This record gives sequence, C-alpha cells and structure tokens, in this order.
Amino acid sequence: MNRRHFLQSTLTAAAASALPQVRAATGRPAVGMDHFAVRGTGWKAPQIIEYAASLKLDAVFLSELGPFESFEDDYLKKLRAQIDAAGLKVYVGGRSVCKTSNVWEDKYGTPDELMALIIKIAKALGSPVARCVLGNSKDRITDGGIERHQEEVIKVFKAAKSRCEAEGLKISIENHSGDQQSEELRNLIEAAGKDYVGANIDPGNAVWALEDPMHNLEVLGPYVNCSSVRDSMIWETPEGAMVQWTAIGEGLVDFAAYSKRFAQLAPGVPLMIETISGFARPFPFLKEEFWKPYSKAPAASFAGWLAMMKKGHAIDPFKAPNKEAEVAYQKGELERSVKWLRDHA
Repeated sequence: MNRRHFLQSTLTAAAASALPQVRAATGRPAVGMDHFAVRGTGWKAPQIIEYAASLKLDAVFLSELGPFESFEDDYLKKLRAQIDAAGLKVYVGGRSVCKTSNVWEDKYGTPDELMALIIKIAKALGSPVARCVLGNSKDRITDGGIERHQEEVIKVFKAAKSRCEAEGLKISIENHSGDQQSEELRNLIEAAGKDYVGANIDPGNAVWALEDPMHNLEVLGPYVNCSSVRDSMIWETPEGAMVQWTAIGEGLVDFAAYSKRFAQLAPGVPLMIETISGFARPFPFLKEEFWKPYSKAPAASFAGWLAMMKKGHAIDPFKAPNKEAEVAYQKGELERSVKWLRDHA
C-alpha cells in the first residue's frame, strides 16, 4: 500500500468511526447490521463486512461464531484490518453459555471455554463486548424454571470476570427467543455484576416474551451495551394472538420514539438490525395452560403488549421458493430497515 492509499484509507476509517458519536450527539443512534439478518447467504465474516461497508453502515455485529473460518491470530488480524479499513465499529458474539439450556451445544467446549473464546475474538477484532445468550422460551418450563438456568449463566460470567477486566471489554447477554423478560434479565445482570455484564437488547424477542418493547427498553436501557433490533406485528386470533416479525417501520413499534429513547439510555450503542421475517408464531394466551411459564409476567408490560395487538392486523407469511429468493428477501428486509432508520429515526 502506497502513502496516498494509506492516508486515504486511514482518513476514511477515522471519519466513519466518528459517525456513531456524531449521531449520538444529535440524538440519533448509529445504524448497523447483525449478520443473522442475511443468514441465507451463508457468507463468512469477510463477505459480511464487505456487505456492511457497501451499505455505508456504522457498525457490523458478528453475533455467532459460524461466520469465522478460523480462530487463529493471523486470520483475526486480517479481519481486524478489513474492519478498520471499512471504518466499521464491530461487535462480536456467540450462542448459549448455559449447559442446562435445551439449546446448549458443546461444539466449542465447556461454557467457560466458549465464553473465553468469544472474549478472545472480541478482543482481537476490537469489539467492546463479548455477547452470548442463555437459551429460549422452552427453558421457562423446565424444572426450576428460568431461574435455574440463570444461576448457571451467572457462574460462567463470574468465572470470566477477570478475563473481561484484563481485556477491557464487557459481556453482553441477550433477551433471546423469549427466554427472559426484562426484569429477569436485569436481575441476572445485577447478580453477576453490572460493572462487567450488560444487555444485548432485542425488541423482537421482547414481544415473544409478552412485553411491550418500550417497557423492555425502559427496564434494560441503562444496562444496554449491544442490540439486535427488528419490528413486530401482533394480531388477534380466536385463541389469543399471532406474532410476526417484520422490517423496521412495517410493524407496530414506534421506532422513531424507540430510537430517541435508546440514544438517551444507551448513548454510543448502535442499533444493529436483525430482521427475521416471513413466519408467524401463535400465542394462545386465552388458554390457561399457556400461562404456566409466565406466572410472574408484569401486568403493565402485558397491557402494553395487548394494546399493540389491538392495533395490529394479519400479514401474509413468506416462503422462499429457492435460495436466490430467500437471499433477496432477507436483503430487502434489512435494506428497507436501514433506509427507514436513516429517514425517520
């Protein structure tokens, strides 16, 4: 690389890295993408980074370990150079670190070993967080309820505390797939230690946990150090309701208000778009047995959820006829969401 190209790439990176701070100062959070939004592509990390840069995003979230072709230092150094040259802020994550969860996999060793690996990659790439999850809504109906699994996660976090402090980063745990409501996740973070553990907030998953996303944000906002966001549509059915996630601006969440409050509660944290659309999930809350996993559901939050439902309407599902159509659909959902946030948030 000659001097001219070096200076040009350095200035481009510096200008782009300053963008999140500029947006936050004006009450507009930075906009990024969670790689899972375009999961159908099968892209590895270099292609995901290139795509994020082509959309002129502020940040990219490699939220699972699948996109990494190697965990060796040389590979990670090349990725870091690509990220820096693109002027992107990067966030890194993995999946469940809870050995009692129904989604736990030992592909990367024990929960402690997986947590250590995520921290290593986060440090190498310059991510401020090492993100992980507990499990999903099925964990709520196991013996001991969600609290049993939270205890296991807290053990993993405490074992990783010194490593986090040494590397100068924090753990981020997501309210994932309806596993924990906002108060439950807040309690986990407080029990583990909010000085090194924060929340990867997801308003779509909040809806799956019977929460109004704005309520979820008010509870978790002060702890947020990462995000994965999408919109949601809820509509009434004879047994309760259906929920279908949507592109931002095409559901029921007031994302203009959400973004403004997000910037106030979590300044400097990007809104990472993670669109997962095309299918609906039933919530038969009029059946008594439905409430067994949610005996402690906050009434105020569910009231907000019901208010959203009353405004909603049914939307058609989408089933891709082939891989090319699936990729086009996922890109369209993401890119419309980026445009909406840039135009309205």
